[in-house]
Amino acid sequence: MNDAASLTHADPVTSTGHAPVVTPFAPSPGQIFLAPALLPTQVGPAGLRFDFNDGARVVIPDFGQPLPWRVRICDLRDDSTLADVSLSCGVVRSPAKYYTPYGITIWLNGVVVFEHRFDLRDQDVLIQFPLAALGDVLGWLPYALRFAQVHGCRLACVVTPAVAALFREAYPDVEFLAQDKVERRKYYATYNVGLFFDDKELTQQPRDFRETGLHRTAAHILGVDESESAANTALPDVSRPMAQPYVCIAVQSTAQCKYWNRPGGWDAVVAGLRARGLQVVCIDQKARHGKNDFWQSIPEGAVDATGERPLTERARWLMHASAFVGLSSGLSWLAWTMGTPTVLISGFTLPHNEFATPYRVINNDVCTGCWHDPAIRYNHDDFHFCPRHKGTGRAFECTREITPDAVLEAVDRIPGVTSRN
Repeated sequence: MNDAASLTHADPVTSTGHAPVVTPFAPSPGQIFLAPALLPTQVGPAGLRFDFNDGARVVIPDFGQPLPWRVRICDLRDDSTLADVSLSCGVVRSPAKYYTPYGITIWLNGVVVFEHRFDLRDQDVLIQFPLAALGDVLGWLPYALRFAQVHGCRLACVVTPAVAALFREAYPDVEFLAQDKVERRKYYATYNVGLFFDDKELTQQPRDFRETGLHRTAAHILGVDESESAANTALPDVSRPMAQPYVCIAVQSTAQCKYWNRPGGWDAVVAGLRARGLQVVCIDQKARHGKNDFWQSIPEGAVDATGERPLTERARWLMHASAFVGLSSGLSWLAWTMGTPTVLISGFTLPHNEFATPYRVINNDVCTGCWHDPAIRYNHDDFHFCPRHKGTGRAFECTREITPDAVLEAVDRIPGVTSRN
């Protein structure tokens, strides 16, 4: 890193004087974004500095004497004023950090000395994604690529090496960076795409992500069309991993509310798929996962392709699979990315949260969708999170009441599922 500033959960708001006011917000755990360069990266006359790396921000230097400066930041779409501050020196910021086409005008002694109209063409732009969540990033990346296409900017995306390996060759004009390789002083603008649970003032996102759905929140933060489309991949090996027709499954997730909580459900589905002449390949990272009294293992009869394997290898399995059966988890998003017909077992989330699939399995006759309730704050530290019915006989009924027959019926609706390969 090039500056003393490091990682932060703090979000500066509009301020004046020598230092910004700082208001904390609470993003998802693991959702730590690199702070912008200490000084704005763009230089104007008389040492004035500005950029769009934390919303719009302007720095008026201290000239050692009180000078009557005035800074106005506006939204160029309607010329509405977002900040209008008189000061002798200090920092002026826009309140919102998501995409806005800003205009900056600066006066000295009532005379305009500097004007800038936001324009991303041929500029270096950084889009930061959280590093901990695979599915989120796979859902958000297509909107970042659309953003670069719309604005003609030079795009850099902060992702893990595993994600970069999926896309780097497919998008040679996009720089896929590890967080510690970011040169913060080069960017004209930066956007942080994430899940902002406690952003009541809507400074990080224009709409609550629980309302818009997980992937479409990126479209709103970046100000692009929200229609969904997967990003292209370029795998190092695209050969078929198994001669027989097969279905991939992934049975693990990060919390019990995302699991299929039907006792014996996975074993029954695997048996049903094998009876249909299909091999079943489990591509989870972990062969067994859980906590306390809840554990999930590879279903009986499934081929074990778990372990510390490259993400590109899991993508190769999915590329040639007749179908994928999974949960609201990262590997379902990877299946969608690879164009694999996806049976999504859900209940904790509602259909608008994930990509569209005609093979979603959900039981609307029981409690569903607590993820989208703004009155409920999801607790990432509680593996057994079930906010409405925890400790009762109705706990996790959203997926427990989904039957194996319902899942197999969804598989049977996929055209040519037994002959696709």
